[in-house]
Amino acid sequence: DVESPRLSIHIAKYIVSVTMSVGVDKAFIQKLSEFSLYLNSSLESLKNKQVVEENVKSGEAEKEEKEEHKKEIIGSPVNKVAKNIPHKWASKLKTILFSEQKIEARLKEMAAKISFDYRGKEIVAVGLLTGCILFQTNLLKYLTIPYQIDFVQVSSYGHGTSSSGNVKLKKDLSRDPKGKHILITEDLIDTGKTLAFMAKYFKDKKCASLKIACLLSKKARRDPSVSLEVDYVGFDCPNEFVVGYGMDFKDEYRCLPFVGVLKPEAYK
Repeated sequence: DVESPRLSIHIAKYIVSVTMSVGVDKAFIQKLSEFSLYLNSSLESLKNKQVVEENVKSGEAEKEEKEEHKKEIIGSPVNKVAKNIPHKWASKLKTILFSEQKIEARLKEMAAKISFDYRGKEIVAVGLLTGCILFQTNLLKYLTIPYQIDFVQVSSYGHGTSSSGNVKLKKDLSRDPKGKHILITEDLIDTGKTLAFMAKYFKDKKCASLKIACLLSKKARRDPSVSLEVDYVGFDCPNEFVVGYGMDFKDEYRCLPFVGVLKPEAYK
């Protein structure tokens, strides 16, 4: 207990002052002074020990938190949420990759960074339909800068499990992007060809600036021939077929509040 040595120091100092006033032997006073210094040194040692112990505990707590986070990233049992989603979908999910709580926490961090980078500016948040719906809505609600919302629709997947690379613009913006600060919001970046197509499209339209935000980046699937800079990434995604939080398979699973992994037999 740090308080005990501190009290002893005060007592020792008091005794020294009293003994000096009554003329006690100088050698005795010297011993008391040395004892006071010893107590003071002991107090500092205890303080340092407490700091070390607190740092160790903090480090252990942080380590445990990281381990829990790692476990969640690796996958959570589907049965925890099965009762809240269609049974047909739950039976085809292998695992939950990113929980609703984890996603929301990450979106707050991303929104803070975006708000800082665009301070003093107004943006047009352009969502790529239809996958962007949950990601864009829940990201923008945390922004502290003014923004407008617009959408484009492109096609590159069809009903398959991977991007065809043949990008087609099906719906254009409802406004002229010239001179605007454009922030593209996308649920998943796979090969990168769709986003590269849209980035070139907006630059050719002479927008003031262009940045890209995505919830998931699947780097293992990125086309090496594509040059694409992604400014804000929620999570790196393993090379799995993921659904939920805007992502679908044959127009199903899209509005699940988490990101899940489909069982291979569900799409093969």
